[in-house]
Amino acid sequence: MLGLAVGIDYALFILNRHRRQLKAGVELRESIGLATGTSGNAVLFAGITVIIALAALNLTGIGFIGLMGSMGSLAIAVSVAIAITATPAALSLVGNRILSKKERAALAEKKPAAKKKAAAVADKVVLANRHPWLTVLATVILLLIAAMPFSSMRLGLPDGSAESVDSSPYRAYVITTDAFGPGFNSQIPTVLTMPAPVAKDDLTKLQAEVATKLFALDNVSAVVPAAVSDDNKILLFQVVSSVEPSSVETEKLVHDLRALDATFKSDYNAELGVTGLTATNIDISKKIADVLPLYLGTVILLSMLLLVLVFRSILIPLIAAGGFLLTVFATLGSVVAVYQWGWLGDVFGVHNPGPILSFLPIFLIGILFGLAMDYQLFLVSGMREAHTHGKDTNAAINYGMKLSRAVVIAAALIMVTVFGGFAFSHLSMIRPVGFGLAVGVLIDAFLVRLLLVPAA
Repeated sequence: MLGLAVGIDYALFILNRHRRQLKAGVELRESIGLATGTSGNAVLFAGITVIIALAALNLTGIGFIGLMGSMGSLAIAVSVAIAITATPAALSLVGNRILSKKERAALAEKKPAAKKKAAAVADKVVLANRHPWLTVLATVILLLIAAMPFSSMRLGLPDGSAESVDSSPYRAYVITTDAFGPGFNSQIPTVLTMPAPVAKDDLTKLQAEVATKLFALDNVSAVVPAAVSDDNKILLFQVVSSVEPSSVETEKLVHDLRALDATFKSDYNAELGVTGLTATNIDISKKIADVLPLYLGTVILLSMLLLVLVFRSILIPLIAAGGFLLTVFATLGSVVAVYQWGWLGDVFGVHNPGPILSFLPIFLIGILFGLAMDYQLFLVSGMREAHTHGKDTNAAINYGMKLSRAVVIAAALIMVTVFGGFAFSHLSMIRPVGFGLAVGVLIDAFLVRLLLVPAA
């Protein structure tokens, strides 16, 4: 999906530049070379930033997330290679047919007035450059308001209660809850490992003592001695909570069970461990939450170094990074408001709000960062090119915006359409991913890159 999306974006960026140059009267082969050398250069560095963001997913230490990041990086590398090799070759084969008949006719007549008109349009003052301070303040305030719910974000994995009401998992969850209670959907296997085999005569007594200690914890509705190993050294207990699997109380119960390990070591010289899907989900969520600052810091630092090399500037990378942080917090705030707080739940099919999908933030950061830097490079490279060729700062900003704005808007709308479709998926794990990516692209492209960055 990522390879397809950025592949379209990158080819579109080079194609748009080539068409503009042809309409301005540049010779075909010269135009292809110029488009590849300018827009193709931006595509190359944009692709590298996406690859950095996705490859850094290996920092999580979680195998399947790192693998997805590595394969995503490979897809982006292939997309970049195709964009800067196959696209120019295809443009050469297509020739002037890349323009419409009307555009070719106008070009054949070589109307100088049309050229002057196009140049005047390119220099026309854009909105962000007309009222820069007002634009910056309004955009930042709006994004900070959207980011407010982020402070209460809780990570986890959705249970059956979050699925669509007409789905089999939801019906199974409801039937089980009605018959046995909500905690039966989140049984917590607890294992006691003894230092030596337990005599058969003492086994029942030990199981009763252990079950009593486990049952004394808060939010426990039942403790069942489930199994004993063949050597009578390992005892398995099923702990059934009295609350839903995704609740804060269930998470606390897992931590309370693990805290009993010290008690069993002193009383029996035994080790107590907790396993199962519920505990694994809690562990993965905590691991991702702990590594999130490291991941975000690494990605932003490496990309800033790359942007410094591209633009020979400190302020441009700082503005790009600051804008991206606002995008991340505003996007995650929007996700929390809908999927954890239940705002607009009827629209997005959220009938039972709960914790945010544990690996959603790290995926959002990786994918949105890559796209944000794409748009940053597409827009600002045009500004820098104009400034290098003698335009003053304001004129260069206007020129760069006019040069690449249409491409960024088209690319962003493609992304929003693709990702937004997944926001209405029948799977509860997919819906917040699609919603978060669609909202993130909307915020970053239209508020940050097209308003905040040029105004700043």
